[in-house]
Amino acid sequence: MAELGWLGVVRHGQSVGNVRAEAAERGGLEVIDLAERDADVPLTDLGREQAAAVGRWIRALPPPEAPEFAVVSPYLRTRETAAVALAGTGIPVRYDERLRDRELGVLDLLTNRGVAVRLPLEAARRQRLGKLYYRPPGGESWSDVLLRLRSLMRDVRADHPGGRVLLVGHEAIVLLLRYLLESLDEETLLGLSRATAMANCSVSSWTGAGGVLRPELFNEVGHLREAAATTQEAVGADD
Repeated sequence: MAELGWLGVVRHGQSVGNVRAEAAERGGLEVIDLAERDADVPLTDLGREQAAAVGRWIRALPPPEAPEFAVVSPYLRTRETAAVALAGTGIPVRYDERLRDRELGVLDLLTNRGVAVRLPLEAARRQRLGKLYYRPPGGESWSDVLLRLRSLMRDVRADHPGGRVLLVGHEAIVLLLRYLLESLDEETLLGLSRATAMANCSVSSWTGAGGVLRPELFNEVGHLREAAATTQEAVGADD
């Protein structure tokens, strides 16, 4: 099977869920105050600005280096990110549920403190098994998500041989694509997870070379820094 010419993945922009979860963890709360189901969590205003910065980055690429097709998680925050980033580019979009975020089951809306207090046996089981293999009741392990990604990548490779494909997904999707495409082991994956604060609207990518995808960018946020600098300059000019 022919390899892709290039594969990129963008994590969605900042979401209401990101903000509420961070506030709950920081405040030592047990439950995240979020009314929407995970699939319906929208972007914040900042998240939309981040997605717009991704769009400027895409439009600045020379045509031979631009994505030709996009596959997007059907969750609202990823659909909104793709809609803003790809507006006016003409890049075709397909939604695929295999790119959705990991399903948390009984851990949904619980902070780390909440899991420890309300589900201590699950907290202990998660600690013992580790992220790759721990499956919460009613939810998924990272290995379950990998099964989805293996299936997705087979289809993307078959449908776009030599092509340039952009994925828009979630934090776990980015990390697990590295595990899958770069043949990482469990220890390396977990170390990467501990060491990396995966930025909203960061870009990670791989370039096809010698019949394999080789790492190019990881958690790249230069386009976001440029957007922030432009904003600061505009604010200064108005003062």
